[in-house]
Amino acid sequence: MTTPERLWIVHTESSCGWGGQEIRTLTEAVGLRERGHRLTLLCPPEAPIAAAAEARGIAVARLPIARKHPAGLLALRRWLREHADVDVLNTHSSTDSWLAALACATLGRAPPIVRTRHVSTHVKNNLSSRWLYRRAAAHVVTAGDALREQLHRENGIPLAHMTSVPTGIDLERFHPRARAEACRSLDLDPAHHYLGIVATLRNWKGHVYLLEAFAALAPTHPGWDLLIVGDGPQRRNLERAIAAQGLGQRVLMPGNREDVETWFNAFSLFVLPSYGEEGVSQSVMQAMASGLPVVSTTVGATGEAVEDGGTGLLVPPRDTGALRGALATLMQDPERRARFGAAGRQRAEQHFGMAQMLDRMESIFRRIAREAR
Repeated sequence: MTTPERLWIVHTESSCGWGGQEIRTLTEAVGLRERGHRLTLLCPPEAPIAAAAEARGIAVARLPIARKHPAGLLALRRWLREHADVDVLNTHSSTDSWLAALACATLGRAPPIVRTRHVSTHVKNNLSSRWLYRRAAAHVVTAGDALREQLHRENGIPLAHMTSVPTGIDLERFHPRARAEACRSLDLDPAHHYLGIVATLRNWKGHVYLLEAFAALAPTHPGWDLLIVGDGPQRRNLERAIAAQGLGQRVLMPGNREDVETWFNAFSLFVLPSYGEEGVSQSVMQAMASGLPVVSTTVGATGEAVEDGGTGLLVPPRDTGALRGALATLMQDPERRARFGAAGRQRAEQHFGMAQMLDRMESIFRRIAREAR
C-alpha cells in the first residue's frame, strides 16, 4: 500500500487582528498536522495569531510582514530561500499575498502559492491584481461559492483556477445541548430567552443596527435579553450606545470566551447583522451546528449557509426595520425557532463538517505541489 504523501505547508498571515479568518487558518493547520503534514505559520511578531498558533503546537516564524514594505519582502524572501523544501505556500491577506508573490517571483526555486480568499471585499480589476490572482497564485481558494463567482465576474479569474471550500466546523464541539443547563453554568437565568451574537466588535458586523432593533423590541419582549459575545475595537462605542438607549439591564457583554459553545447553547436565537466583508461566517455555521435558528443578512456568501425560510431569515444589510421584523417573527414563534434550529443542525452535518474542509484542502495542496514538481 502506498504511504500518503506528507507535505510541508506554510501559511502566511499579515493581519494583526483576530477573527474568523485567523481561527479558520489555525483550525485547518491543526487538522492537517494531525493528518501527518508539517505546518508552519509566518506572521508579524505582534499578531495575536502567533501566540495562538504556538499554543496549538504550530511552528511560528515571526517576520515583519504587517505592511507592504521592502523589509518584509526581504525577510520573507530570505526565509523562503533558506527553507527551499516547502511544498506549498498558503497566503491569506492582501499584504502577505503580495509579499509572498513578489518574493517567490524573484527566487530561482520557490513553492507554489495557494491564495485563500476569506472575505467578499472587491478586488481591483487592474493588471497587477490579475497577475497576483492568475499568475502568481497557482490556485485560489474561496470561503464560499459567492466569492468565487464574484472574482470570476468582476476580475475575470477562470472558474477552473478557483475552488470554494467553506470553513469546517467541529460538530462534536458545536451541537445542541440543554439550554437550561447551559444558562445555569453561565450564571444566566434559564427562565429568560437570550438573543445572541458571537462576533468581533467591528463596525461591519452590524452591532449598532442590532442594538437599534433590540431597543425597539425590548419593551414588548420583557422575557428576552441580548448577549453580545466577543471583543474588539468598537467595544466602548457599543457600551455608550447601550447606555444611551437605556439597555444596561438588558444587554450583557461577556467579551471573548473560550467556552463559546456553551454560550451558543444558552441562546434561543442567533443573529449576525453584518453589512460587509463576509465569506460564510463561522459563527453562523457554529450557531446552526448548535441547533439555533439564525437571523442574518444577505452579504457575502451567507445565503450558502442560511436557507432563508428554512433554517433562518435573511434581511438586507443596514436595514434596522427589516432586522427588527425578522427578530420579532422568531422571538414570538417558539415552534418556528425549533423547526429552523433542527433544520440548521441537519444542514451543518451535511455541509459544514471539519473532515470535508480538510479533505478538500488536502487534495488541493497535494495537487498543486505535484504540478509544481
